Amino acid sequence: MKKRITLKHIANEFDVSIATVSKALSDSYEISAKTKDKIQQYAKAHNYKPNSVALSLLNKKTKTIGVIIPNIMNTFFAKVFVGIEEKATEKGYSLISCISNESHEKELKTMELLKNGTLDGFILSLAEETQVKESYQHLKNAINEGVPMVMFDRVTHEIECDKVVVDDFEGARHATNHLIKTGCKKIALISVIDNLSVGKLRAEGYKKALIENDIPVDPKLIVKIGKHDDFETLMKIVLGDKSIDGLLCLEESSAVESLEIVKRMGYKIPDEMSIICFTNGKLPQYVSPKITTVSQHGKYIGEMAATILINRLEGNAEEPFQTKVIKTSLIERQSTKPLK
Repeated sequence: MKKRITLKHIANEFDVSIATVSKALSDSYEISAKTKDKIQQYAKAHNYKPNSVALSLLNKKTKTIGVIIPNIMNTFFAKVFVGIEEKATEKGYSLISCISNESHEKELKTMELLKNGTLDGFILSLAEETQVKESYQHLKNAINEGVPMVMFDRVTHEIECDKVVVDDFEGARHATNHLIKTGCKKIALISVIDNLSVGKLRAEGYKKALIENDIPVDPKLIVKIGKHDDFETLMKIVLGDKSIDGLLCLEESSAVESLEIVKRMGYKIPDEMSIICFTNGKLPQYVSPKITTVSQHGKYIGEMAATILINRLEGNAEEPFQTKVIKTSLIERQSTKPLK
């Protein structure tokens, strides 16, 4: 089998430096036309293909971005990744993607592995365990080593870097207000993400809307369901109070489960019970009735995160860090009554 020809082989053939060969193949004005022509003809005759890693090391850039997301099964993160990938490809960057699976240790090891490899920067959303432990030293280490980073959705104020976040507080406030305007008088909050920064913000938005409408905040209606709790049992206990007529679910899987439980208990939706959930994924659209959702515009968030990182990589790395706040939208479907 023929050996792959390299820049070094061509440099040895013409007794020039590797940098000269690279410039000649890039048609640089710094190299004479005669030398360029000889090198280019030789490379073509020997089927030379550039080694992207070697060239990137020569140029001190790899044009590669590391992406770490907590959970690929979550529709929101899948949409964010699509946005990152499209923008990165448009700008000529490649991606190395990893999933932390909500594990602090996996997030840490993945960052160390990628950081020591050939990439220019990171885009990531924090694992649940990282936020619970409030352990961010691995992120501080990366920042201190000069690795550019953009955090999205799940972020921490302890790390100074560029961030793209959803206005979760306002999204929950608006959704709760919508339920109230359609006639709901007793609204329960269903949260399986109470450990996360986004879950806390959404809960605060819910409370704010109640207070603004002179509705008392009842702790019994704020249902926090852990991984090891029996979801159906806890929901049935809450729904035993027949006066509850609205549910705000903080993510879509809990909304779909809640919908099925509510239907089995004989509630008419939306006449006797209205439901809104966060994340405008596929699940809420393919159940019956279809669920009204809070859209976080995941694809746009991904595009924005990639744009900010690439601009920093290619522009002024010393510019002040920025935090972009993305507004949510309410997508009305059959699980809520129309506004009067």
